[in-house]
Amino acid sequence: MFRALRHPNFRLFFFCQGFSLIGTWMQQVALSWLVYRLTHSPFLLGFVGFVGMIPTFVCTPFAGVVSDRHDRRHILAVTQILALVQASVLTVLVFANRIEIWHMIVLSACMGFINSFDAPVRQAFTVEMVEEHEDLGNAIALNSSMLNAARLIGPSIAGILVASVGEGACFLINAVSYIPVILSLFMMKIVKERTAAPSRNMILELKEGVGYALRFPPIKWILALLSLVSLMGASFQVVLPIFARDIFHGGPQTFGYLMTTSGLGAMAAALYLAGRKSVIGLAGFLTRMAGLFGISMILFSFVRPLPAAMLIIAVAGFGMMAHMASCNTILQTIVEEDKRGRVMSFYTMAFMGMMPFGSLLAGSLASHIGAPWTLVVSGVCCILGMLFFMTKLPLIRKEIRPVYARKGIIPEVASGIRSAAGLETLAGE
Repeated sequence: MFRALRHPNFRLFFFCQGFSLIGTWMQQVALSWLVYRLTHSPFLLGFVGFVGMIPTFVCTPFAGVVSDRHDRRHILAVTQILALVQASVLTVLVFANRIEIWHMIVLSACMGFINSFDAPVRQAFTVEMVEEHEDLGNAIALNSSMLNAARLIGPSIAGILVASVGEGACFLINAVSYIPVILSLFMMKIVKERTAAPSRNMILELKEGVGYALRFPPIKWILALLSLVSLMGASFQVVLPIFARDIFHGGPQTFGYLMTTSGLGAMAAALYLAGRKSVIGLAGFLTRMAGLFGISMILFSFVRPLPAAMLIIAVAGFGMMAHMASCNTILQTIVEEDKRGRVMSFYTMAFMGMMPFGSLLAGSLASHIGAPWTLVVSGVCCILGMLFFMTKLPLIRKEIRPVYARKGIIPEVASGIRSAAGLETLAGE
């Protein structure tokens, strides 16, 4: 389950990044609380979140071009340093008692811009930290488990610190947490140094990446399904406070229970994927997980006992994380190396870039048809997307098969000639 940690570079980055992600979640929770405490405005609370996410949709494709042109380790070092500066400015303003809402809007937009470059580059850099392709899927799953562990730990610590010493402590810890990551990047010894691609017109390179993704059916249809699930899945996060207060007649504690069980389900999915020995069969698995997520949303909208709802939301968290991580793994294993950065930027845009639009859509639907029916609509859309994707699975498997054979992911027979029957069996798994 932890075999990717045998690679020194990945092991170093994994633990340092884990500490930093805890700080990131602490800052996210503390910032939301600070905005609402100072403004008492649900609109401004949502607006700060929106400006923090929308740069991902706008800037990420260009970040992919930059990632394919230049040294990814150096790009990550720059993004981590800029994130440290952003958290430090926020810390100083809060401790000096000079923080205002426009500061938080601007700083959230800055962080969104930084993340629009950091996320796709970090995804593409994984393959440079893990030299052996058979460990790549495990590394991606471990990264997902680390993210979800931080998602469970960070908000809990933030809640204690905000109540005891205020939001500034969370911002300070987040600023400090970037230092180990920056040091780890400079301590790495990359065995296979990438040759920087010659700089061309950025728009032409972006068009080249888009054309490559659209012409290769596995990438095109995986990104399409991921975009749909992310767009519809955003409604889950938006309406949970409504369910906690109005449906289950609870308060912040009830909301915390729902968020925690969702995170536990996502953690279980990441650990399950980390235990898989091969990427064979992931195309069918990610399809089923999209359907599981859709069904879980529909069931959750009708269930009223809180314990049963918590169980269902854990299943939903499992389905969504398993779908996202499986999409990531397949894309990483089939993409051409010179286009890896651009394809992972499209993955980030499909995953994270669709969420702000999903949030706006969910808020609008919930205000007109109510939170339960909003989840029903979202769940039905995910199921329909799964059914359409199933019609493309034979083509996707046919296109992936030669790529896996060329990379040695599909085993060879003793004579060195690939068994056609064996390939058909593997493709059907």
